[in-house]
Amino acid sequence: MRPVSHRIPVEGRQDSSAFALAICLLVFVIGTASGFPLGVALVATAIGLAPFAIRFCMGHPFLLCLGFVAFSFFRLHEVFPVLLPLRIPQLLAIPTLGVIAWHALGSKALKPFLSRELVWFGAFFLLVTIGVPFATDRPTAIAYWTATYVKIGIMTLAIAWLVRKPGDFLLFMRVMVLAGVAVAAVALQNKAQGIGLVEGTRVTIGRDIGSVLGDPNDLSLVLLFPLSFAVGMTVSPTGRLDRTIGLLGSAAIIAAIIATQSRGGLLGMVAVFGTVGWRLVKNKMLLVTIGLIGLAILFAAAGISSRASGGAHEEGIDESAMGRIYAWEAAIKMATQRPLTGVGLDNFVPNYFFYSDHWDGMNHAVHSTWFGVLGETGLPGLIVFVTMIAVTARSLLRTLPRIAPGPETAPVRAAGLGLLSGVAGFCLSGTFLTQGFTWPVYVLVALSAALSRSANPVRDLQIRILATPIKNHSKSDT
Repeated sequence: MRPVSHRIPVEGRQDSSAFALAICLLVFVIGTASGFPLGVALVATAIGLAPFAIRFCMGHPFLLCLGFVAFSFFRLHEVFPVLLPLRIPQLLAIPTLGVIAWHALGSKALKPFLSRELVWFGAFFLLVTIGVPFATDRPTAIAYWTATYVKIGIMTLAIAWLVRKPGDFLLFMRVMVLAGVAVAAVALQNKAQGIGLVEGTRVTIGRDIGSVLGDPNDLSLVLLFPLSFAVGMTVSPTGRLDRTIGLLGSAAIIAAIIATQSRGGLLGMVAVFGTVGWRLVKNKMLLVTIGLIGLAILFAAAGISSRASGGAHEEGIDESAMGRIYAWEAAIKMATQRPLTGVGLDNFVPNYFFYSDHWDGMNHAVHSTWFGVLGETGLPGLIVFVTMIAVTARSLLRTLPRIAPGPETAPVRAAGLGLLSGVAGFCLSGTFLTQGFTWPVYVLVALSAALSRSANPVRDLQIRILATPIKNHSKSDT
């Protein structure tokens, strides 16, 4: 006799969940209508919904990770201040880490792996971590490591291990582009209304609440990241909807970057489009000519010549460029005097006074990824960091040709093209923007590792299909 199963069918479980959810909402409505305080009703409803939230998070770790990355990177709660009281990044952080730990150590559903990109990332993360206790301003280094950098490290591995299917790549690109469009829309609105402008013309977001996006250079950096995915979706056969999202997203993000008047952001845009064009346009001379003309048009459209700093009214090397040169000199001195560990994570600005020969009463940012890494992690850190970027770029260049063309692999090809152009944009804009210890480069590394991992089964499948002999069962062969 077959044993009786006590497992509830899937349909039954779904019906039970829907019924319980309806009961929770009904309790909330009755409670508020009968005079209970709103806070008590919300707490009671939250307790009732907690099991469903936990079940959803356990079943969809990638969505939870994606939401955490979107809010942490794009600072959506600062872009829309109405979300600030909800503390969404903090609410997402603990369950995200818990779910990842459970699936990695408990259920074993998360399959960890190592690639060359992740190995070099691990080496750089280790060097940064070792340098924290040796930082000149140890509390500042510890605060940044615990509040930001350790989360970036964990999420880098989580993204690489959770992104598996073409649908995951497509969803990631959609979320990044739509989040970038949201930030761009607020930036353009601020520009139109004259809110939070720096130097009278450069747009920012959340400057009054101390947001990271309150610096136009950092804002352009945040917008540059989704631009590469938007362009990849536009030129790849991922479907009409995704092409529309990519095209409209590209237009909105380009307009917002122009509004920041960031020269590093404009150069990053040129690198993104140049990389995509280099792989699609056969006439390279025509591409270079179009690129130079486009760069001139971008600088003119951004009104760089009218900037209060770095504008055409300044003769010779402008004040903004000289400030960068002075900061780079300070970074070299930091690495010279502390060659093994540098001054420590997030310690460049506090140490500027002690290493600069051109003190003007203010500490300045380094305004360069490469010199920032050099000054804060020393020469070993810079070597490992550059190697990590080079290995990532090489992996993408080797992976893209291995992805067989077709509608099933279109999202993977779009992601690969977006990642490659994103690395190019990072390398060029990173010369003038500080992004060595922020999200973009590590997300690029993580997705590159996931892409190279997922491309091998696609390639193996194509090889097996092509190598399978076609059997002919006609009588003439018998």
